Amino acid sequence: MISLILKRSAFHEQNHLFKPQFCFQLLSSLTQSKSHNSYTSSQNHSILPSGYGFLGKKNSGFSSSSLQRLEIPSGIFCNGRFYGSQSQTAIEPSTSDGLTVDGIIANNWTILDEDESDWKSHASAIAQSIHLIKKRLKWKNLLVRVRMLSFQLDKPDLWDDPIQASKISREHGLLTGKMNEVKKFEQELLEHIDMIKLSHEENDPELELEAVKALIQMRRSVKEKELEALLVEEHDSCSCFIEVQAGAGGTESMDWASMVMQMYKKWAQRRGYRVTVVDEMPGEIAGIKRATIRVDGENAFGYAKAEDGAHRLVRCSPFDSANRRHTSFAAVAVIPILGEGLSHYQIKESDLRIERFRSGGAGGQHANTTDSAVRITHIPTGITATCQNERSQHSNKASAMAVLQSRLDKLEMARQAQMNAQHTQSLAENTFGNQIRSYVLHPYRMVKDHRTSYKVSNADSVLEGDIDDFILSYLSASLDKDEDEL
Repeated sequence: MISLILKRSAFHEQNHLFKPQFCFQLLSSLTQSKSHNSYTSSQNHSILPSGYGFLGKKNSGFSSSSLQRLEIPSGIFCNGRFYGSQSQTAIEPSTSDGLTVDGIIANNWTILDEDESDWKSHASAIAQSIHLIKKRLKWKNLLVRVRMLSFQLDKPDLWDDPIQASKISREHGLLTGKMNEVKKFEQELLEHIDMIKLSHEENDPELELEAVKALIQMRRSVKEKELEALLVEEHDSCSCFIEVQAGAGGTESMDWASMVMQMYKKWAQRRGYRVTVVDEMPGEIAGIKRATIRVDGENAFGYAKAEDGAHRLVRCSPFDSANRRHTSFAAVAVIPILGEGLSHYQIKESDLRIERFRSGGAGGQHANTTDSAVRITHIPTGITATCQNERSQHSNKASAMAVLQSRLDKLEMARQAQMNAQHTQSLAENTFGNQIRSYVLHPYRMVKDHRTSYKVSNADSVLEGDIDDFILSYLSASLDKDEDEL
C-alpha cells in the first residue's frame, strides 16, 4: 500500500519529485479511523507535519523521524541583562534510526562527483555544506541574536521609536529567514535518507533512484547557499560607491586608475548591477586622477568590499619611449549606501560648505558653459564630495550629498569599530608593501591576491571584469579563518 501511494502521488508527476506534504495528507486521510497505536509515539518522538519522516518503520507501524530533545535556557545574557524566563526545548532532527547531520559528518563518508550514484557521497557533501553555512553564519551567536531581537519585538513600547523598530523588525526577519533555510536543508536531507532506507527495505530501485536524484539537486542548491552565507555583515545587501584614485607615478598611475575603474564597471555589468558615474577627474595626458561610480544591486557592497585597498600594476609603459618596465598604484575604496533611515551620521546643514563651478571634461552643448558642478565639504571632518556629471546643479548637488553621506557613514562605522577613521578620507596608501593585489603584465602574466595567495595567469580576463573568484576567495578566507565553535 505504501509503495503504491508513493508512486501514484510522487513519481508519476511530470517533474518526478517526491511531494512529502501531499503524501502525508493522503496517508493521514487513509488512517484517520485507525487506532492511535498505528503510529508510535514516545517521550522522545513526535510526528512532523511534513516530510518523509513518518515512513520510518517501527513496531509494525510508521513513525516520524526521531527528534533528540535538548534542554537549553530560553533566555540570554546581553549587556549584563538576562532576556527571557521560560524554558524552551530545542529539537535536533534525525532519521528514523537516529542519524543526525552531525552524525553524517562524523561518519566521514567519501565525497565523490555529482555524477556518481552513491547516495552516501551526496549526503556527506550536503552535510558538510550545512556545517560550513552554520560556521559562516556563526550559528550560536545567530541564535542568541534572534532571541534578543524577539524579546525586543515583544516590548509594548517598541513602536514609540518607529525608525529603531523598523531596524529591529528588518534584522529579525532577515536572520530568521537564514535560520529557517538551514533548518529546512537539514530536515530535507534526513527525509531523503529515510526514503532511501525505505526503498532498500521494500526492494524498490525506482524509489531509490528518485531519492538519489533529489539528493543531487539538493547538493547543488545548498552549494549556492554556501556562497550566499559569505555575506553575513549588516550592510552587505546594500548598494555601494566605488572610488578609484591614482597613486604616485604621474601619467602611468592615472592610466592604471582608469583601467581599474573600467574593470569594476565591467564586473558590475556582468553581475547585472546598474552603474552610474558620479564624479570623474581626467588626467592631463591620459587616464583619470580619481573617479567615483555608484553600483546599485543586491549584495553589491557585500561583494565589492573585497576590493578595498591598493592595487599594483607591473608592465612595460606605453608612455615610455624606451619601453621600460614601470610599477603603478591605484587605490580603491568601497562605501556602502545605507539608504533612508539607516544612516549612522546625521549631517547638519551648518557644517557644510557648498561650492559651485563649471564642470570639466570633454565639453559639449552643456559642459563648461554653466556653474553646474558642485563640491560639498563637511567642515568638521574635512571630507569632500564632488559631482559634475549631471546636467543640472540640483542633480549634481543631490549626488554629491549622497556620496558625502556614505563617506561619513563609513567613517562613523569605522570609528565605532575602533578602526582607522582616516580610511575613507584619503583612501589606502599607494605605496609598496600596502597592495592587496598585483597585476603583472611583464615579463610574465599573472594576477595574485596577496591576502589569500589566490592567483590566475589570465590577466586579460581579470582586467575585463572577471574578478568573482578573487572576491569569493577573499570572503571565504575572511570567514573560514575564524575557528570559533558554531
